[in-house]
Amino acid sequence: MNRTAKVLLVTALVGVVGMAFRVSWNALHDVAKAVGADDDAATLYPFVVDGLMALALIATLVLTDKDDKKRALRVLATYTLASLVLNYVHGLVPDLHGEAVQWGRLADWDPANWLLVLLATSLPVGSIYFGSDLVAKVLHHRPALVTDQDETEQPTVNRLGSDLHESTPETPAGVAELTTPESADPAPAIEPVELVKSAQVKAVAAVEHAPRRATGRVPESARTPRPTRTPDQLLTEARSVTADWSDAELTAEAIRKAVRTSSANGRTLRDALKAERAAGDVPDEAAA
Repeated sequence: MNRTAKVLLVTALVGVVGMAFRVSWNALHDVAKAVGADDDAATLYPFVVDGLMALALIATLVLTDKDDKKRALRVLATYTLASLVLNYVHGLVPDLHGEAVQWGRLADWDPANWLLVLLATSLPVGSIYFGSDLVAKVLHHRPALVTDQDETEQPTVNRLGSDLHESTPETPAGVAELTTPESADPAPAIEPVELVKSAQVKAVAAVEHAPRRATGRVPESARTPRPTRTPDQLLTEARSVTADWSDAELTAEAIRKAVRTSSANGRTLRDALKAERAAGDVPDEAAA
């Protein structure tokens, strides 16, 4: 529907509502006079009843909270029913038209008259309460922000695509070697888009299959057991390794690396071997 049609529809709706209000105004005005209202109060009385109906309808359309919307609908239904009853009474009592009815008398049956008078006189008070409540809810209403997923995702996709073309990775070394002029059979030209895709696939594969580094201390159960050697075994191994070493080469650091032991054991082995060489006491297995 174009804008002109919408304007015509709204104008027609306002005209119909205005004429309906004028018809209802006549009945509510006469009822207000019958329950004791003066001329000014009787003139404003229809705005109190039918005006709150319009306010409740607007609040129903604006509010999004379910409880607030239900409350506005109840107010709308209550005042619509009350206006209907008073218009109906106005049609049943001809004396209301000529202002000849007895003051405070809307029906011949007393219980019905009491209820009608209570209804007519309580509507202004209810309009103050319910109207203030609806206005407060509308003023404090914060509409929920509805984001269109398609609209939010589209700029992201475009931006990622543009960034992809701008930040083209360098050509891998393997591809550069294939395209060198020294090659007998030059490789076919590779499109930039295919190159980018292949580089991305390789990068993702490298990330996915990269071995995970151990973090923290490795538990004792996961460690490879290392055999513990006695001092005699260390000394025997040191004699065998250093049998052809000179005295200058016989240092604690060299022995530690050859035997794969600690620095303290390396110094102890050095002193023991030098003492054996000084005394000329070399075991048979070392001499062999």
